Amino acid sequence: MRLALSSITVLNTTVKTVLAPQHGAGTSFQVSALFKVGLLSLISLGLSSAVFAADTPSKSKPVESKTVEASPAKTNPLSVHVLNLQTGLPSENVTVTLEQQDQGGWKKINEGKTNQQGRITALYPVDQKLSSGIYRVTFKTGEWFKVHQQASFFPEVPVIFEVDGSVPHYHIPLLVSPYGYSTYRGN
Repeated sequence: MRLALSSITVLNTTVKTVLAPQHGAGTSFQVSALFKVGLLSLISLGLSSAVFAADTPSKSKPVESKTVEASPAKTNPLSVHVLNLQTGLPSENVTVTLEQQDQGGWKKINEGKTNQQGRITALYPVDQKLSSGIYRVTFKTGEWFKVHQQASFFPEVPVIFEVDGSVPHYHIPLLVSPYGYSTYRGN
């Protein structure tokens, strides 16, 4: 089960997370931590952000609490993420368009570019309710590979999906390489 986080607090060897409002505000849990070369690494335990790191507390210094706020994705109903499978890194500056099916055609709703983490955390127009229907998110992968001086087979990757209102947030990850891609319904 994946959880959207509103914050993560590192204190000694315990990580305490607070769930975003749509997942039950005020709910918290604790996770035991692993220490490696002076860093606390919490890697992909099904959390929204894959890696969190903080300095290991020194035995001679008092323990400090560090809090890192999560992204504003908790309030927007649609986010995307692009990862380059060839390098294992996020794909920054990929143009992504969002359209809704309308009387047999497609109506453009929004467009954005992925950030340094390969994410667009708020692809749906701000302060609008996501209505049920058929949507298409199109990742302009050919443009991105061209900018990176790399040949690719797919000029774009369209992902068509249905919003049925059963969840408050939809997340569409794209795993891409020059000659293939994979996507799935994230959360």
